[in-house]
Amino acid sequence: MTQTVKFWFDPACPFAWITSRWITEVEKVRDINVDFNVISLGVLNEDKQDQDDPGTKALWQGARVALAVRERHGADKVAEFYTAVGTRVHNEGYGTDRYDEALPEALEEIGVTDADEILDEATKSTHDEGLRESTKEALSLVGDDVGTPIIVIGDNGFFGPVMTRIPRGEEAGKIWDGFSTLVEYPAFSELKRARDGELDFS
Repeated sequence: MTQTVKFWFDPACPFAWITSRWITEVEKVRDINVDFNVISLGVLNEDKQDQDDPGTKALWQGARVALAVRERHGADKVAEFYTAVGTRVHNEGYGTDRYDEALPEALEEIGVTDADEILDEATKSTHDEGLRESTKEALSLVGDDVGTPIIVIGDNGFFGPVMTRIPRGEEAGKIWDGFSTLVEYPAFSELKRARDGELDFS
């Protein structure tokens, strides 16, 4: 029986990107279906950041587009969008400072017909309440002192796992087996160590 796994991401987060590429590998070797949802780093850091800073505005912009795609076109399309924009931002070096290029290119790649409307909404607060609600939903499952990614299996959710490279094939599946076993154990709460090495998006 296919298992639905909820995954919360912000397209700007490099750690979420690596974890998302891992879980898409897991889909190939385990019977899971990933439901991609949006958590906003802009919302999470709203009280800590200068809202007029270009970097802060970019955080909101990317998450707004992601949520608009999900709300207008559904979970499958936001998964396609995340792959398209994440490849540009993380693998191809656009970064969030080139969202003005990455976002329209990604929308064009996935073939949505309302890209102009989505991009216009991303410059406004149209989706900000939705971002707050989606972020609140994710945090309600794992607690407040976390970021992205968040993965939820059934009623249990965790921040992470955080990795510095993308496991592929059966290696990805074996890591999933261990991770999902821990997530589903109700008495498990945390496992952590310091990160080592550069991030590898290949």
